[in-house]
Amino acid sequence: MNESMQPGGVTPGNVTLVGAGPGDPELLTLKAIRAIRAASVLLVDDLVSDGVLRYARRSARIVHVGKRGGCASTPQAFIEKLMAAEALKGERVVRLKGGDPFVFGRGGEEMQHLRAQGIAVSVVNGITSGLAAATSLDVPLTHRDHAHGVILVTGHAKESGASPDWPTLAAAAAQGLTLVIYMGVAQAASLQAGLLQALPAQTPIAVVQHASQPQQRHATSTLGDLAGLIEREQLGSPAIILVGEVLRGLQARDALPESLQMGVSRVA
Repeated sequence: MNESMQPGGVTPGNVTLVGAGPGDPELLTLKAIRAIRAASVLLVDDLVSDGVLRYARRSARIVHVGKRGGCASTPQAFIEKLMAAEALKGERVVRLKGGDPFVFGRGGEEMQHLRAQGIAVSVVNGITSGLAAATSLDVPLTHRDHAHGVILVTGHAKESGASPDWPTLAAAAAQGLTLVIYMGVAQAASLQAGLLQALPAQTPIAVVQHASQPQQRHATSTLGDLAGLIEREQLGSPAIILVGEVLRGLQARDALPESLQMGVSRVA
């Protein structure tokens, strides 16, 4: 047993995996704010906005551990070791993640690593960026007339793993499901080619960059134009790609004169 453990095999410190949401601090849950305020150490991802950190106590130590697809990132193994080391010293550690810890946030890996060392771990959910992206456009992810379900999928496969089976996912979407693709901008051409094997080229799509934040941009088109749209509009990470019939109304609305669009954000 680790020397810093209390009787019963539990360390005096603890770790809370907190979802910071898509960026807008007003979308934090009350439970997330309480956890942030109670933390003595915060390990913060790149995608967490500065406004979220205003809830941290002044005495808290803030460590930025950047994790962003396509950029230099802090190794996951180092982050896990750092969390464990601080908790074993008795610190109240908050691992602050963009979106939700259990939706492409590696929360499952971190929880398993910490619990194996007898460290108490809890999770606070956050609004995932896929949901925020759709809501920011007034688009539902499900609709009784258009989509009876939703698939959340990452376009960024693990280095040693296989890419998503886009034709299979497209076949599922063709049965009435909305696709919400995270981290897919860099692979737009390949995922577009795969999806076109089972979805019509005219299937509506939207790409939303920086969902819920002041610098949010979005553009709409069709699946056959996905890669071209991203290139023309210079949309980059972090971005969400939405695919499905629930976007049909948004396509029509974006075609209206800007004065009639009810304040929906547009690509600058």
